[in-house]
Amino acid sequence: MIKPNVYVTRAIPQAGLDEVDAFCRMEVWQGETPPPRDILLEKAAGKDGLLSLLTDLIDADLMDAAGPQLTVVSNYAVGFDNIDVDAATERGILVTNTPGILTDTTADFAFSLLMGAARRVVEGVDYVRAGRWQTWGPRLLVGQDVHGATLGVVGMGRIGTAVCRRARGFDMKVLYVDPACGLEEGAEQGAVCVDMDTLLWESDFVTLHVPLTDETHHLIGAEAFRKMKPSAVLINTARGPIVDPEALYHALKNGDIAAAALDVTDPEPLPAGNRLLSLSNLIVCPHIASASVATRDRMAVTAAENLIAGLKGKRPQHLVNPEALDRGP
Repeated sequence: MIKPNVYVTRAIPQAGLDEVDAFCRMEVWQGETPPPRDILLEKAAGKDGLLSLLTDLIDADLMDAAGPQLTVVSNYAVGFDNIDVDAATERGILVTNTPGILTDTTADFAFSLLMGAARRVVEGVDYVRAGRWQTWGPRLLVGQDVHGATLGVVGMGRIGTAVCRRARGFDMKVLYVDPACGLEEGAEQGAVCVDMDTLLWESDFVTLHVPLTDETHHLIGAEAFRKMKPSAVLINTARGPIVDPEALYHALKNGDIAAAALDVTDPEPLPAGNRLLSLSNLIVCPHIASASVATRDRMAVTAAENLIAGLKGKRPQHLVNPEALDRGP
């Protein structure tokens, strides 16, 4: 049997690479940063499958450069806004992702960011390391209570629902916004579906769990910040461009909101000289919400299994565009 040729755009955990290598002729980009565009176009040429990351733009030009034999693009991520799914479907190319696996791990991290920003943990660490700690003080780095507070969840999907479960342990009141208002998942968590304005007005914490689309791009901007409490905290573990970075800077600088904690940014990565990083009431992490050993291993194996299933002519477990099955080569 002739093994299919695949290109892996970054060195994912070994458990996934081993599965791909056992079935395919595999080439892996070994750099710490994504392959440059010209390299990606070159390496995709003639490949039967691609295993991509969310940092890789998989558009129509790249699919055409790969050639008509390209069968499947397996994304090592839940989101797939880096892939032109319509273009893939037109060409009969299967697109897959890794949903569900990272739900609880990401929800853990979202709640960690919420707690860290509310209680000013990073500021406290920096305060001590800078040698500024002189004594206990009644007004030193006072923050916001989490227990009994109101949490606003924008997007009651898997991760939003998992964050709600964690909020129950802190006796939080949960409001949520979702296109499918009245979701069973929300009701099970005691969450109340409201409109966006009500969520912004009433929430002490606002956490974002929606995909990046034309509708959600800069969903949280200057107008949204004006509706939030000055004591409110914003958390984003979804996609960076959901928040307008310019509006966020001014909201934090002017005290329109108390703090924010981001695992994703716009742009990403955030340049070292970006003025957002000058703000003490902002926590920024390098997109690590799913970064536990067990979760990243499971993502790698799932991405490999999706890739191999597509190459075998089978329906992958996590298929984004089932319409492509009817248009395959």
